[in-house]
Amino acid sequence: MAVPLIQQIRVGAYVLGRKLRGIERYPLVLMLEPLFRCNLACPGCGKIDYAAPILNKRLSVQECLDAVDECGAPVVSIPGGEPLLHKEISDIVQGITERKKFVYLCTNALLLEKKLHRFRPSPYLTFSVHLDGMEEHHDRAVAQGGVFERAVKAIKAARGKGFRVNVNCTLFDQMTAEEAARFFDFVTDELDVEGITVSPGYSYERAPDQDHFLNRLKTKELFREIFRIGGRGRWRFSQSSLFLDFLAGNQAYRCTPWGNPTRNVFGWQRPCYLLNEGYAPTFKELMEGTEWDRYGTGNYEKCADCMVHCGYEATAVDDTFANPWKALKVAVLGPDTDGPMAPEIPLDGQRPAEYVFENMVRRLSEAESGAGQESDAA
Repeated sequence: MAVPLIQQIRVGAYVLGRKLRGIERYPLVLMLEPLFRCNLACPGCGKIDYAAPILNKRLSVQECLDAVDECGAPVVSIPGGEPLLHKEISDIVQGITERKKFVYLCTNALLLEKKLHRFRPSPYLTFSVHLDGMEEHHDRAVAQGGVFERAVKAIKAARGKGFRVNVNCTLFDQMTAEEAARFFDFVTDELDVEGITVSPGYSYERAPDQDHFLNRLKTKELFREIFRIGGRGRWRFSQSSLFLDFLAGNQAYRCTPWGNPTRNVFGWQRPCYLLNEGYAPTFKELMEGTEWDRYGTGNYEKCADCMVHCGYEATAVDDTFANPWKALKVAVLGPDTDGPMAPEIPLDGQRPAEYVFENMVRRLSEAESGAGQESDAA
C-alpha cells in the first residue's frame, strides 16, 4: 500500500472533521521550505533564482515548528532547495513527527546516504526522492551526470535501514509513455519504494528551460497512454485515485491553491507553492487576505496549463469524500483511457499574466539587507 493505513485514517479524520464543522477552506499539506539553496541547478526549476544573501537564509527550527502549529495540516512536505543542506533538518523533522504529523522530506538524495544516521525510521517520516525517469532522462533533467546512480544507491540504503521511501517524478515532454512505464516498473520492483508521486512539470516563469513543459492536452494524452500500459495495480501511487483520473482527462477539476499552503524564508507565499506573487506575515492572513478567485486555470494566464498535484490533489480528496463510490470505482478499475475526456475549462476569460517576481524579490532583498545592517549596527 502506497500510503500506510494510519496515515489514511488520520488524514481522513482531519478532512471529515473540517467538513462536519462547515469549514470551506482548510490546508491538507503544508509546503515547508526551510531554505532555497540547492546543490543542483535543474533547468526546469525556478526555485533557486535568488541572490546569495537570500540563498543563505534559513528558517530556524522554531520558525518551522511554529509554521506547522499555525497551519495545522496533517501532512508536511519539506521541499526546497535541498532540505538536507539545512544543518538542523533532523531537528526540524523530529519536532514535526513528535507532533504526529506525516513528513515527506523531498530530496535529490545526493546527501541522503551520508545523513541517514541523523534520522530514525518512523511511520511519520518518508524520504521523497526526486527522480525524473531512468538514468539518461534524470541526469539530463538535473543537468549533471551520475546523480541517478547516487540517488538509486541512497534509496536502497534507506530502504535497507527500514525508512519509508517515495519517489517524486515530474514528467516533461521528452519522455514517452513507454519510457515512463519502464521507470515506474524499476522503482516499484527493483527499488521497492512505497509509492510514486507523479505530476506534469509546471512552467516556472524563471526556469531556464521553457521548451519542454507539457500543455494540458499533452498531459492527458500522455497519462492515458501510461495508464493504458500499466493496467490495474501494476504500480503504487501515493496519490488519490481521482487525481490520477484527473491527469487522464476524466475529471474537470479546478485547483485548490489553499490546500497546500507554502511557508518559506519570506513568509506565507501567495497564492500557492508554484506561483510567487507576494507574501502574508501569518497563515491566517494568507487564508483570509488572498484573492483566491484571481487564480487558477480559466482565471489567470500563468495557471492555464497547470495540472500539478500540489494544486489539484486537495480538489480530488474533496471529491473523494463527496463521491466515495466514484473514487472506489477508479481505484479498482483504474482511470478510463479510451472514453471521451471531460470538458476543458475555457480560457477566454482569464486575466493576463503579471510578471512581478523580479521586482518583488528586489524589494524583499533590499528589506533583508536593511534589516541586516540594523542588526549589525545594534
